[in-house]
Amino acid sequence: MGVACDHDHADSRPGAAEVEEAIVSVEARCAAEGERMTAPRRRVLELLLAAGEPVKAYDLIARYGLDGQAAKPPTVYRALEFLERRGVVHRIASISAYVACTAVAGDAPAHAAAFLICDCCGATEEVAVAGGDAFADAASAAGYAIERTTIEGHGRCPACRVAA
Repeated sequence: MGVACDHDHADSRPGAAEVEEAIVSVEARCAAEGERMTAPRRRVLELLLAAGEPVKAYDLIARYGLDGQAAKPPTVYRALEFLERRGVVHRIASISAYVACTAVAGDAPAHAAAFLICDCCGATEEVAVAGGDAFADAASAAGYAIERTTIEGHGRCPACRVAA
């Protein structure tokens, strides 16, 4: 992430009830699609939702155990892979981190994820992207089957712009 700022930022972490509501929604979606929301998948999603910001895989591994015990890396990576395939989690390549989709609690179909990333404080915001369907249509016309699209834009968030 970026360098720590010396100015205030809003806390974007959801409350426990919001986290649980999102998990229940994802579990229902998985069940409807014939998939299982295993305990490791649930725990990784819970950690990402509770963080309210992108989290690196090794931080998830360290935070995984309720009793302070770290998870084995394959456990977390398999859960992330499953959640990413389901469109519940996005990988932000430029910062090597994962974030819960902002539409995770809804029944939103897979979509082109677009992120605004602050190079000062590391704040990350998922935004709707115009043209995502057009890109998928162009790919289809070229014979490609797009599984995931992630767009990343780097700059400064409103709080860092004001403080600069």
